[in-house]
Amino acid sequence: MAKQKIRIRVKAFDHKIVDEAAQRILETAQKTGAIVMGPVPLPTHIQKFTVNKSTFVHKNARDQYEIRTHTRLIDITESTSATIEQLSDLALPSGVDIEIKMIVEGDKEEKTAKAEKKEADVDGTEKKPAKKKAAKK
Repeated sequence: MAKQKIRIRVKAFDHKIVDEAAQRILETAQKTGAIVMGPVPLPTHIQKFTVNKSTFVHKNARDQYEIRTHTRLIDITESTSATIEQLSDLALPSGVDIEIKMIVEGDKEEKTAKAEKKEADVDGTEKKPAKKKAAKK
């Protein structure tokens, strides 16, 4: 039996907007009866830029800028079709980037059976790595 999980990643430059969007997603998912884990704050990605104030001369005069991208991670388990519909119709503030992934987790027995099947040859025999002969000098 496979379990289905929805992983939502919310990104924005302003931490207040990220928290507001995550809160709206949480409320919507909980109204439909899904189990929600998060929001988990992920490390802030910082991009730094250094720019000369003038062209060609005054190398010591520079401006430094940075862009901070704040990220939150939300996992939704035991979701229903109503949960997915509500999340797709959700109005979020502008400036928010959302990544939604559907993750299907299967039984361990199925995964090990697939791994063993890949190792088996067409005839049903296991593949053995070829031995390399040492070069004599």
